[in-house]
Amino acid sequence: MSSLDIQPTEPRRGSTPNTDLTGIREFLAFKLGSEEYGMDILRVQEIRSFEKPTHMANAPEHILGVVNLRGVIVPIVDMRIKFKLGTVNYDTFTVVIILNIGTRVVGMVVDGVSDVITLTPEQLRPVPEFSAAISSDHLLAIGSLENRMLILLDIEKLMSSADLGVVPGLVH
Repeated sequence: MSSLDIQPTEPRRGSTPNTDLTGIREFLAFKLGSEEYGMDILRVQEIRSFEKPTHMANAPEHILGVVNLRGVIVPIVDMRIKFKLGTVNYDTFTVVIILNIGTRVVGMVVDGVSDVITLTPEQLRPVPEFSAAISSDHLLAIGSLENRMLILLDIEKLMSSADLGVVPGLVH
């Protein structure tokens, strides 16, 4: 098992690790299916290669099970299943992003991680209203960078949503 520790920088003046989008922010870019997403780098603890988790009886389909990460039992959520992205294959590019959400540690399976992107407020666009697998409440903005567009997730709200069910009890 290999892992890549992400050492996020401290937030720059004028930005905080919440949904404040008025300052320059750093996002971890990752792929789910054919789309590219981003999340606040300050929520990322580490990135690990995929390993088959221990299955938990009666867990929702998108919760693959749990892994023991240095003594911490971590639920593993496959976002590709949650977002109904078709056939899910586990290959050498599949990774687990370990997140710190509130007081919980959660693993999120994605198709791959590309880079850390710095976005200024001028590069952020409002999320259009449409029907999608992700509630608009869980989206921060659309990040525009040269020829790339990232769907920026409010990962704390997404992971604490009732339908995902992995981080209960967060107050918004």
